[in-house]
Amino acid sequence: MTMKKWKEIKKHGYNIILNEGGQNIAYSPNSGVKIIEEDGYAFKNLSKSGKLEKYEDWRLPVEERAKDLASKMSIEQIAGLMLYSAHQSISTKDDFFSKAFAGTYNGKKLEECDAKITDLTDQQKNFLLNDNLRHVLITVVDDAKTSAVWNNNVQAFVEKTGLGIPVNTSSDPRHGASADTEFNAGAGGDISKWPEPLGLAATFDSELVRNFGHIAAKEYRALGIATALSPQVDIATEPRWMRFNGTLGEDPILSRDLGEAYCDGFQTSYGENEINDGWGYDSVNAMVKHWPGGGSGEGGRDAHYAYGKFAVYPGNNFDDHLIPFTEGAFKLKGKTKKASAVMPYYTISYNQDKKNGENVGNSYNKYIINDLLRDEYKYDGVVCTDWMITKDNHVVDAFISGKCWGVETLSEDERHYKALMAGVDQFGGNNEVKPVLNAYEMGVKEHGEEFMRARFEKSAARLLLNIFRTGLFENPYVDVDKSQELVGNPEFMQAGYDAQLKSLIMLKNKNNVLPINERKKYIFQKEK
Repeated sequence: MTMKKWKEIKKHGYNIILNEGGQNIAYSPNSGVKIIEEDGYAFKNLSKSGKLEKYEDWRLPVEERAKDLASKMSIEQIAGLMLYSAHQSISTKDDFFSKAFAGTYNGKKLEECDAKITDLTDQQKNFLLNDNLRHVLITVVDDAKTSAVWNNNVQAFVEKTGLGIPVNTSSDPRHGASADTEFNAGAGGDISKWPEPLGLAATFDSELVRNFGHIAAKEYRALGIATALSPQVDIATEPRWMRFNGTLGEDPILSRDLGEAYCDGFQTSYGENEINDGWGYDSVNAMVKHWPGGGSGEGGRDAHYAYGKFAVYPGNNFDDHLIPFTEGAFKLKGKTKKASAVMPYYTISYNQDKKNGENVGNSYNKYIINDLLRDEYKYDGVVCTDWMITKDNHVVDAFISGKCWGVETLSEDERHYKALMAGVDQFGGNNEVKPVLNAYEMGVKEHGEEFMRARFEKSAARLLLNIFRTGLFENPYVDVDKSQELVGNPEFMQAGYDAQLKSLIMLKNKNNVLPINERKKYIFQKEK
């Protein structure tokens, strides 16, 4: 008789099982998931099949588990996995982002009922249950406790459905000192405050950026976040571009070095938190953006708007824009080796398609995604589109609108199909599964069912791999009390503050103010 090698501990809202010498697992006692014992160890029977499936066996390589699960998924489930939700706010704050992304609870607004902000909204339940969506983007949160409790509620909800695939929650950068800037809607809660990316670049210190990644990843995981929609390594060659401050500067080599450190810091786990190959419970998937570089918008205009759809590379320096990706994010010093995901930009990289001569948005361009990224540079991670590229655009100067550049005459279903055939795995900002299923049927008609099934499984395996490697299949829950203690703790706050000091650059040392040898009073006046 095999000796039992595990014990179970009840936590608030979930139970955790400690496997002696193996991976610990956690589950909701209300989800209906049963525990299977094999060789004395405990495993979650997420499939509800009554037997231990390969994807449920934490002893197997994650690549084998991902392929096994992909083979078991229906086309509807894979199509749902290909969705990345529109922005979700988990906040009671009276601000733009909280209001713009608010949902309803049994048809009522939060303030009209007795629901809690940590409850799932009607919209979230719908896209998780009916559309099989498993990738969620969150913006504003009230605090660490709110984010942690919401995460646990979401994971318990999906654990009891389908094959029990956990939710992979993501965030735009959260660590800037300002909580209300346009591209920092994710900021909020008592998280440590660091320089914005251009400020990190101003430190000229790769190891500082690597340390930032380690700290930020720990805080992300305490909030329930396992994917970072960053870093933004676009070369800032156009100073009029409104996303200039989100980059790591204008130098390809500096951006290469800092981008490598950023991704490596976010993705690498150490010690008891490492599961395998550098991945583990402190790891956060880095989605590096925006391939193949969106910092050369025509006239400094941005591709969020219809008038900024073209990237023109006026210095004929297209290859320079690739360096932070191909020599940085794809060649990490740590064991995780490369950024696990890539986001192409909205832009049409004008006249850069050397094979088909197409001028379409980068996610639709087979040369940019398949020939260049996949074949030439051998990138085999997830490719996720930027948000809302498959929606129609009706207003030339609207920020929140569809961005279907170069494929405006195609239907929404046809846009999904074209992007899939270009090599895309996932659609950002799309909560609805129907267009993906219609794209699948288009592929079946053109290439046959066997071809399209294989095409979908390939993307599913890539997407699942990022969930397996971060340990979410074993334990997607977070300890609320520990989250409150860790997020924004004094040590992390001090590190962020020190980094902000190092990011300051003096442009002019008038009257030799520095260095300060003795305390003096200075009165500064504007030059006439």
